[in-house]
Amino acid sequence: MNNQPIDIALTIKAERTAREWSIGELAQLSGVSKAMISKIENAQVSPTSTILGRLSGAFGLPLSTLLHRAEGRSGLLSRAAEQPRWVDPETGYARQQVSPREGWPLELISVQLPPGVRISYPATAYAFLHQQVWATQGTLTFTKGTTTYLLEQGDCLQLGLPEEACTFENATPQVCEYVIALIRK
Repeated sequence: MNNQPIDIALTIKAERTAREWSIGELAQLSGVSKAMISKIENAQVSPTSTILGRLSGAFGLPLSTLLHRAEGRSGLLSRAAEQPRWVDPETGYARQQVSPREGWPLELISVQLPPGVRISYPATAYAFLHQQVWATQGTLTFTKGTTTYLLEQGDCLQLGLPEEACTFENATPQVCEYVIALIRK
């Protein structure tokens, strides 16, 4: 995304106003402060992946759908050079939308998780998805509640219904890469 903060700002505000929610209502539903939502909607800051996860969960949307809407992409073919890549300004976590916009119900997302980075999402961010995580490089530590899985290169994990927050962590000194395959319920 070339204009990340502006595109995300417009999308967040459009989603909120389409539901006729005040900033306060979105803050209450997402757990993100009113001040932060205001800064995001005014393109004063680029939100982190954790904040986007909370906002997408409040909207009842997968994070990928929220980012798709911000990107305004369409078409059946997703050329590698044109696949949008979003980078968390705080952690360097990078997420590339591999699937074409019309790829529903299946969606593929490629993620690069820098060394020492930990990203957590609330259960609401996953409440409407079936997904699998396939480690393609390095080691990924995935935690759901009190259950932890260590995924090495080539391992694939089927995620069940999350009733608890989920955390993706790279506790190694090398970049970890993985692919998320998801289907809306």
